[in-house]
Amino acid sequence: MSDFSITRLEAGSADFAQDLDAVLAWDEAEDAAIHGRVMDIIQRIRKEGDAALVELTRLYDRFEVANASGLELSREELKRAWNSLPSDSADALMKAGERIRLYAERQKMESWRYSETDGTVLGQQVTPLDKVGVYVPGGKAAYPSSVLMNAMPAKVAGVPEIVMVVPTPGGETNPLVLAAAYLAGIDRVFRIGGAQAVAALAYGTETVPRVDKIVGPGNIYVATAKKLVFGQVGIDMVAGPSEILVISDGGTDPDWIAMDLFSQAEHDEDAQAILVSPDRAHLDAVESSIRRLLPTMERAEVIRASLSRRGALIQVRDLEEAAQVANRIAPEHLELSVEDPESLAGRIRNAGAVFMGRYTAEALGDYCAGPNHVLPTSGTARFSSPLGVYDFQKRSSLIFCSPQGADQLARTASVLARGEGLTAHARSAEYRIAERT
Repeated sequence: MSDFSITRLEAGSADFAQDLDAVLAWDEAEDAAIHGRVMDIIQRIRKEGDAALVELTRLYDRFEVANASGLELSREELKRAWNSLPSDSADALMKAGERIRLYAERQKMESWRYSETDGTVLGQQVTPLDKVGVYVPGGKAAYPSSVLMNAMPAKVAGVPEIVMVVPTPGGETNPLVLAAAYLAGIDRVFRIGGAQAVAALAYGTETVPRVDKIVGPGNIYVATAKKLVFGQVGIDMVAGPSEILVISDGGTDPDWIAMDLFSQAEHDEDAQAILVSPDRAHLDAVESSIRRLLPTMERAEVIRASLSRRGALIQVRDLEEAAQVANRIAPEHLELSVEDPESLAGRIRNAGAVFMGRYTAEALGDYCAGPNHVLPTSGTARFSSPLGVYDFQKRSSLIFCSPQGADQLARTASVLARGEGLTAHARSAEYRIAERT
């Protein structure tokens, strides 16, 4: 462990803002080579459809089929995957799915209307998206939780058709992922991945249907493709590396805090794990726990790289200053490992998800607490929110003018339209004036 080091900062130092910016810095510059390759893939899918999809799947996933129909998994195959699960896995998926569904039910937006005294009716009509695509990483990695988190809110929103894409490198499928798709009620599943899967969902092919929105995590090629097709379809977000920020008052077992930091650092070398505390001795104790526990971790090298490159232990004056630092960072996951989390939560403005109290490990939210684990990263919690039912609903304004209401609105619209030099607008409105002069 002699090669391990983690950044230590003090919020009261003169260079703190600059030093914190250096820790938070994330290279978002687009790789021109990747951008070019993704553009080529998108153009091939648009021009060649299924033929390109089959060829690119053979090339990148080493999975070969005679034609595009071989890329689709039937509902019966999903059911077999579900039936093959050990009882404890099936039970865990069902419990997680039900908690996600119950939480999502509370997020549904409803249509509304109100009437004005002259009989004019105004309102908002809420409808689900028609078709949604869910991208799920595949191969040896198993992310059944991502299937549930992305599909369940869409189901609750009332989306009529959900299409899932999942790469199967070398033809390898993951029973947990397929079982989760069955449990979530996903309508169609295709064994495709990468930028070609995103392009197929965005533009459609002879076999893969075009969708209205694409959600779900992926690698740099998937993220780049989602950025490039945005506007043709909606996307959930372009997510950066996973993040956790823990505020501790010093009263939580240092081993617990260390493992909570590990839980996100183990995702990849670019993940970020930060601890903020007013207690210097506690920061020292957590660092000692990190050093002692790290060699016991299966993904020790990934965790070590993450903590060394982007991790930090930050000392603050008090919990008020800790909240200020948290709001400045706007983390994806924020743990309030303090005696009175309710009070501290009231000071938090910017966070994807807030985990309150010493017993609320972030990992519980990743799988089964109920709220969605698809969260804003890289400081975007300043202006964006977790994935939810509202992401699968759209709003239409309703305007129904009575004759009397149209008369009054037309007089106002006429003046404003002529002021803008838009005569047709003005005359269209003026036809509705009851007694024109």
